[in-house]
Amino acid sequence: MEDLPHYFPWLLLHRVDGLGPRRLQQLIDRYQSPLQLIYEADPAAMAQLGLPVLAELLIQKSHHPVWQRTLRDLDYLITSDIRVMTWACDDYPVLLREIASAPPVLFIRGQSAVLSALQVGIVGSRKASKLALQISYDWSRRLTGQHVAITSGLALGVDGAAHRGAIDGGGLTIAVMAQGIDQIYPKRHQGLAEQIIEHGALVSEFPLSSDPKRDHFPRRNRIISGLSHGVLVVEAARKSGSLITARYAAEQNRDVFAIPGSIHNPQAEGCHDLIKQGAFLAADVDDILQHFPLQASQSCLDLAAIGTEPPPCPTHLQPLLTKIPFDYTHLDILITESGTSAAELSSQLLELEMDGWVENQSAHYRRIK
Repeated sequence: MEDLPHYFPWLLLHRVDGLGPRRLQQLIDRYQSPLQLIYEADPAAMAQLGLPVLAELLIQKSHHPVWQRTLRDLDYLITSDIRVMTWACDDYPVLLREIASAPPVLFIRGQSAVLSALQVGIVGSRKASKLALQISYDWSRRLTGQHVAITSGLALGVDGAAHRGAIDGGGLTIAVMAQGIDQIYPKRHQGLAEQIIEHGALVSEFPLSSDPKRDHFPRRNRIISGLSHGVLVVEAARKSGSLITARYAAEQNRDVFAIPGSIHNPQAEGCHDLIKQGAFLAADVDDILQHFPLQASQSCLDLAAIGTEPPPCPTHLQPLLTKIPFDYTHLDILITESGTSAAELSSQLLELEMDGWVENQSAHYRRIK
C-alpha cells in the first residue's frame, strides 16, 4: 500500500493498551481524527480517563516504546502483501461498521473486497464428529455455489472443513483470526491459510505479532458474526466457544441457524439450546438460502446444475472413504478403524489420493471431497 504512512496514527493508537474501539471512537469524535488526537489531546485529561499509556505516549511521542514499535510495524507492512483498513476507508464493510464495537483497524491478506460480499458464518466444535465435518464441508460447498461467501475462524474441526468446502466449491471464504495477521494458528493450517488468501481473505484486528491469547477468541467471534448476514452453528456442546459467536450474531440482529443432532449427543446440546431460544433449525442448505432470496435465486440449488458434484468414488474404495474424516487423522488410526492390513490400506489410500479424494501430509490423511 503506497499510502501506508497515512495510517500511522491509526496503527499507533491501535497499539495503546486500554484504548478499545468504543473509547477510541469517543476520542476521535471529539478530536476529529487520530492525528489531531495525538497532537492536541491533553495528557493529564487522558490519565484522568484511565488511559495512562496513552497519556505517556502523548508526552513522549517518538521516544515512547509504542511509537517505536509502530514504526517497525510500518516498515514491515510496506514490504508485505498486507492491506490495512480503518474506519476511515470507504470500503470498510457496511455490516461490520454497524456493530457496537466495530474494530477500528483491520489487517487483511487476500481480496479485501470479499469482506463486503454476502456471507454466512459457519462455526462449531474443534473436536467435531465426522458427520459434523462432512456437513460443514458439503454445506459450505453448496452455499458458495449460490454466491454466498463462507466466513469462519481457521480453527481445527468445523472451521477448517467449512473453509475447505468453500475453496473446493470454487467459492470465496474468509478466515477471521485471533492473532496477528503475520501469524498462523493453528500451525497445521498454514497450507489452508495460503489457499484462503487465493480464494478470499485472512482478516485480523490484532496488531502484528500478537499471539492467540484466550481473550482474543471472543473478540474474533464478534467479527465473524459482524461480517456475516447469518451464522450457522453446525455442532456445539453447551460450553462451546461457537455459542459466543451465536450470541454476538443475535445481539447484532443477524440470523442464527443451528443443526439439530441426537438427543443423546452432548456435542449437540448447544445447538438444541439455540433452537429452543429461537434460532432457525437448519436441516438443509435451503433453510439458510431462503433467508437470502435475491442471491439464492441467481442459480439452481441442484449441485449438478452448477457442476460441483464430484464423480462417484470407485465402489471398492467407498467403505474406506467413509471412514476417513475431513480433518487430518494418522495412518495408524485408520489402520485400526478399517480393520485392514497396513499394506492393503496404504495401497487404497494411494489410489484415493491419486484420484483427488484424500490428502496426505506426513502420514496424516484427510478427506477433501
